[in-house]
Amino acid sequence: MSSTWFTTLGIQEAQLAANVRPTFSTLSLAVAATVLLLGIAIQLVSRNRADSQFERAHGCGTPRPLQYKWPFALDLVIDAFRIIAEKQALQWFVQIFERTGPTFEQNVLGVKGIDTVEPDNLESILSTQFSAYGLGARSPTFAPLLGDGIFTQEAAPWKHSRDMLRPLFSLNRANIFTQVEEHTEYLVNCIPTGEFVDLQTLFFRFTFDTTTFLLFGKSMNSLQATFNRDDSNAGEARFSEAFRVSQDFLFRRGRLGDLYWLIGGKEFRRQCSIVHEFIDEAVQEALSAEYQKDKAADVHSFLDALIQQTRDPKVLRDQLLNLQTVLRLYPSVPINSRTALEATTLPTGGGPDGTKPVMIRKGEAVGYSVYVMHRLKKLYGEDADSFRPERWDPDVKNAVDLKNIGWGYLPFNGGPRICLGRKFAYLSIDGTLED
Repeated sequence: MSSTWFTTLGIQEAQLAANVRPTFSTLSLAVAATVLLLGIAIQLVSRNRADSQFERAHGCGTPRPLQYKWPFALDLVIDAFRIIAEKQALQWFVQIFERTGPTFEQNVLGVKGIDTVEPDNLESILSTQFSAYGLGARSPTFAPLLGDGIFTQEAAPWKHSRDMLRPLFSLNRANIFTQVEEHTEYLVNCIPTGEFVDLQTLFFRFTFDTTTFLLFGKSMNSLQATFNRDDSNAGEARFSEAFRVSQDFLFRRGRLGDLYWLIGGKEFRRQCSIVHEFIDEAVQEALSAEYQKDKAADVHSFLDALIQQTRDPKVLRDQLLNLQTVLRLYPSVPINSRTALEATTLPTGGGPDGTKPVMIRKGEAVGYSVYVMHRLKKLYGEDADSFRPERWDPDVKNAVDLKNIGWGYLPFNGGPRICLGRKFAYLSIDGTLED
């Protein structure tokens, strides 16, 4: 009988414990959640108070907001993917800035950022407050193709790469000019007479040919193959197409900011592999003892010069790929961004009339478009969208005020990260126009 009593008592205690445990567990979770939410609320209040104090101290105003219809600007996100697929992204950006203004705040998918095409703001981002900004997610966004090189690096590694690469652009200027002349002949010969032609493809091949000569010491001769209808350079054509497709992936990844990982996949990795294999073959050939023995003593290419500083195949490949991007192979960089490393300001774009400074919070991205800025009517006249080369002639009517245009003209970016390949680009343009 006593055994039954103890058994019954044990069962009752077990049931009581089972009933009590969930109560304490639920209470603990509720307290933890409340503390967490309270902590987040305190942080937000504190951050908002600090932001307000910063804005008052710097005389900042609120920028115009980007308008959208759906929550989280999902309508704009859908439009963006559709327009990019239709290859109308740049025209779309022009329309957005014309509709919203030269500086505005966006809040897309819950992430805030500032977009601007004001020359004063670009000077601040790229030059006067250069140290206040970083590249944000550029490195992981572009790494599958470009690896670790000057275009994706920051701080000390970037400075090291720039110091290493800067002297290379003074190599063999006369030889480069000869190559430009040769490829210009093929460019002209590839243009049919008496009919319309898309010059963009031909100019891409021209730049591809001259750039590969500069990088590897030998040209891919894609224009020559086009003129001669020669399909024997299948490997070079495969590399050229893979590089074009890979850069298209990078462009789309770059527009997503921290959500870059949404675009990629098997096809992106395959195209990157084709590019890497081609570059690796050129690097291994240049590193071979036979190649070095048969070479003349003087340096003929960027790759030859780089080998004098490092024989690491991965470093050589990454720097060559980054140089190919810096040299504006395809496409140029019409849209770019920086991420604030600390709380800072843009000099203009805030307030009702857009003349007050704009606060940029730590971690906030600032997008800018040179493509759109180069079409601002206040800088380039009412016919800014028209191809009118004489606008640069100071002696003609409606000429551009070059003396005061300042940061309103940035074909090669500006500040410490100004394009290393700009002199090569000018040399190519001069040689082409002279011919």
